[in-house]
Amino acid sequence: MLILGLESSCDETAAALVTGDRRVLAHRLAGQEAAHAPYGGVVPEIAARAHVEALGPLVEAALADAGVTLADVDAIAATAGPGLIGGVMVGLVTGKALAHAAQRPLIAVNHLEGHALSPRLSDSDLDFPYLLLLVSGGHCQLLLVEGVGRYRRLATTIDDAAGEAFDKTAKLLGLGFPGGPAVERAAAEGDARAVPLPRPLLRSAEPHFSFAGLKAAVARVVGQYEPADIAASFQQAVIDCLVDRTRKALGTGGEVTALVVAGGVAANGGVRAALQALAGEHGLRFVAPPLWLCTDNAAMIAWAGAERFAAGLTDPLDVAARPRWPLDPAAEAVRGAGVKA
Repeated sequence: MLILGLESSCDETAAALVTGDRRVLAHRLAGQEAAHAPYGGVVPEIAARAHVEALGPLVEAALADAGVTLADVDAIAATAGPGLIGGVMVGLVTGKALAHAAQRPLIAVNHLEGHALSPRLSDSDLDFPYLLLLVSGGHCQLLLVEGVGRYRRLATTIDDAAGEAFDKTAKLLGLGFPGGPAVERAAAEGDARAVPLPRPLLRSAEPHFSFAGLKAAVARVVGQYEPADIAASFQQAVIDCLVDRTRKALGTGGEVTALVVAGGVAANGGVRAALQALAGEHGLRFVAPPLWLCTDNAAMIAWAGAERFAAGLTDPLDVAARPRWPLDPAAEAVRGAGVKA
């Protein structure tokens, strides 16, 4: 089985070719950091235009890298949401065109499912069900991953995602964009105990996450402490919240094979170390994808496509792009923003 995957949901344009036995034959990615850096965040219109320019050449390059043609591909997998709708539409329309031209099935992939299944691309021993902390720029959720297309949401953010808080903190401290790596680098030089910052919902009976108050607290202390100390204290506050909420989920989610983390914030070394320790406390395997597979990429979309294709799940060419697309549509609404559930 050979799947061509396309990703364009935010500010990374990517194309990859992945086999059903977990071989990444090619992966091409074009970032947009320079285009968005002056604004301190992703500008949707700039991102969409960049996807239009980059995606076609990336597909051609990925096919060449793998030494195959479109005719050798068994299916086309493209992110169909959630994400910035302009970018999502670019990738999905491209996927539809390629599927129609090659007379191959189309697989419309939920970007969150790409993250949720990505650990199975790098770890062939990871079996269902597992507890997943999906933590990224737009989402922060705890999910029981029971199988392909079968997800039970245990917790979500009631306001901001952890990745959003990282980006905002980086902007407040003048650390540059993207914010997550910038904060982690600054934190390595700071004292995590220097700045008193809140831990929203820590030890709360409520299962969910909240990072808006922490983000606001950072804004209030800028100028009063050294930037490195603020970065370190902020990062530790996020880690404390993630570990506390994950520990709560481990007590209520039933039997699982592993504790898994995925998404862009999963590339943070402090987050990974703390979750690995938590898994050890519960006698569980800890699984995290390699760093390149944590951030947005097309290999995870191709792999999710491979898992869905193997399960007989394909989509018609009129499938719609979706700015919002929960993995667990049956999950009850939460207080607060709720739209990221």
